[in-house]
Amino acid sequence: MRRLTRLFVAAAAAALLAGQAQAAPLILATKSFTEQHILSAMTVQYLRKKGFQVEPKTNIATVISRNAMINKQVDMTWEYTGTSLIIFNHIKERMTPEQTYETVKKLDAKHDLVWLKPADMNNTYAFAMQRKRAEAEHINTMSEMVAKVEHIRRTDPKHNWMLGLDLEFAGRSDGLKPFQQAYNMPLDRPQIRQMDPGLVYNAIRDGFVDAGLIYTTDGRVKGFDLKVLEDDKGFFPSYAVTPVVRKDTLEANPGLEEALDTLSGLLNNDVIAELNKRVDIDHQTPQQVARDFLRSKHLL
Repeated sequence: MRRLTRLFVAAAAAALLAGQAQAAPLILATKSFTEQHILSAMTVQYLRKKGFQVEPKTNIATVISRNAMINKQVDMTWEYTGTSLIIFNHIKERMTPEQTYETVKKLDAKHDLVWLKPADMNNTYAFAMQRKRAEAEHINTMSEMVAKVEHIRRTDPKHNWMLGLDLEFAGRSDGLKPFQQAYNMPLDRPQIRQMDPGLVYNAIRDGFVDAGLIYTTDGRVKGFDLKVLEDDKGFFPSYAVTPVVRKDTLEANPGLEEALDTLSGLLNNDVIAELNKRVDIDHQTPQQVARDFLRSKHLL
């Protein structure tokens, strides 16, 4: 009887410890803008459906999230390849999207951080125009935009082709000036309108500027029907959003990598811009947008 009792107590203790181990949730850190809020909601809902316990931590600054990952306070995050390349690893060399991903994957492995499957999207800078106008004037690339700007500057100086730029880009050492050098684009001061980043989209839509600097996955690109011009010289860095997970977290959670890769495989610029639009313009919640999207893919 005593032996059976000891076995029962040992089994109960083991079950309790196992339950406590399973009860420790995976900590997901995401940043403080719409796209990241949607990714957070999508990840939490899908992983919980797959049987994982997840605790989201939103509005976490980029550097804080990075340090928390390295210090094992956070298990996973959605990070951008360009952020790791430039901000974390201090590499300014221009690279293709594939080179960028392979570089950060290799460098961050030294910190036991694993870059999973990158999404087929790029949340980077670009110039955009009103779609109807761009198509009417046959402007599809930034080189074609620059040619138009220069043509107007030389032939009709009274008409200033105006570019809307945010204050940061206009003054950054890796911003406007090197862009001008890369695209051989001289500019006169009256051709530049500096404004808050959020106002650039409205300025393009309302014709206050002829073209403006935007983020490629912003919901207003879809909502305002803007045409994103191709960066045909590859000036802007690649920012492919990717699940990044601590190595020990992956090892302790079979199936986690496959689940996160499933989510990243669903994303591209058109998809995420539409989801961002539903939050920023249609005023739906990130949770509702994520839920509807996952249901449309038969994942909930």
